[in-house]
Amino acid sequence: MPSLTVFLLALFAFTGAAQAQSVAAVVDATEVAKANGCMSCHAMKEKIVGPSFLAVAEKYKDDKDAVASLVQSIQYGSKGKWGRTPMPAHSSTSQGDLKALATWVMSTQP
Repeated sequence: MPSLTVFLLALFAFTGAAQAQSVAAVVDATEVAKANGCMSCHAMKEKIVGPSFLAVAEKYKDDKDAVASLVQSIQYGSKGKWGRTPMPAHSSTSQGDLKALATWVMSTQP
């Protein structure tokens, strides 16, 4: 995706390394979410099949182990946390992608 690369390089030039890395992490996590079908059941601000990413971040905002808990829920699936519909396991997703997704969800803000 050359346009993304150009965008990130321009961002790096104008905002500095820390902000560019932060934006790159969000872009990467968004792409991982799309590639793993997360957007089929979740949206940023509204409930689809599962809760919105914003609702998840809100629910776990005071949990210091939230990222680890979300990694487990994404990897192994879950039942009963958000109603009767279970979340399927994503066992083939790499640990790096799982952590990126969980971190990204927890960074969601209104």
